[in-house]
Amino acid sequence: MAGPHVARPRQHTVLAKHQNHGFTLIELLVAITIMALLAVLSWRGLDGMARAQTQTSQRADEVLTLQAGLAQWKVDLDSLTQTPYASSLDWDGRVLRLTRRTAPIGDGLVVVAWTRRSDAGGQWLRWQSPVLRSVGAWNDAWSRAMQWAQNASTGDRAREVLVVPLEDWQIFYFRSDAWTNPLSSDAGQAATATPTTAVTAATANPATGGAVTSQATVPEGIRLVLHLPASSAINGKLTLDWVRPTVSGEKS
Repeated sequence: MAGPHVARPRQHTVLAKHQNHGFTLIELLVAITIMALLAVLSWRGLDGMARAQTQTSQRADEVLTLQAGLAQWKVDLDSLTQTPYASSLDWDGRVLRLTRRTAPIGDGLVVVAWTRRSDAGGQWLRWQSPVLRSVGAWNDAWSRAMQWAQNASTGDRAREVLVVPLEDWQIFYFRSDAWTNPLSSDAGQAATATPTTAVTAATANPATGGAVTSQATVPEGIRLVLHLPASSAINGKLTLDWVRPTVSGEKS
């Protein structure tokens, strides 16, 4: 005998509908635009850092070059030599020429010249002759230094060193307790020197270039005034005073 029929609950199978949802074209365009903006901003930041680093490096190089030039200026003046056979110092408003001993001492003399030349872009320049061992060689180098400051030859350009750009420069001498323009006074000029021997081995015959017309006494101090352009790392007016090592006292 069959039992009572038991109704079983119907099992409803719910099928989950999974839809693969992708990016729309607008969303892709927005994402690409944002990424492009980020890339541009990042590039600008890196480029700015690179430029700043380059400028800092250039400024540092300019400062070091100026320091080296001023140090060489002081060394040249400290090494000035005074002999009856060669002028020690001369400033004509364009070029400062000086005769200095070489290192090691006793090897000979050299003529050094400092100037600012327009055809070199207004650069402050230093020129040095080969080692000189005769009065005739000194006379030739002394004249070449003057010519170099006005119209340098190819050979003389090879012996020059570019220091820093200048707008202008000035020289003052300290004499009689005052700074004066070297071109406004003939103080310190000695009588004509009469050479008796060469610097090392030359005659004093004027025909061979062994005579020196006049000789100026080295002043107690020399003031260098540089006018540096606004584009330089250090710009404006820069003043450097040099005191002759043999001078004593409280002068400033």
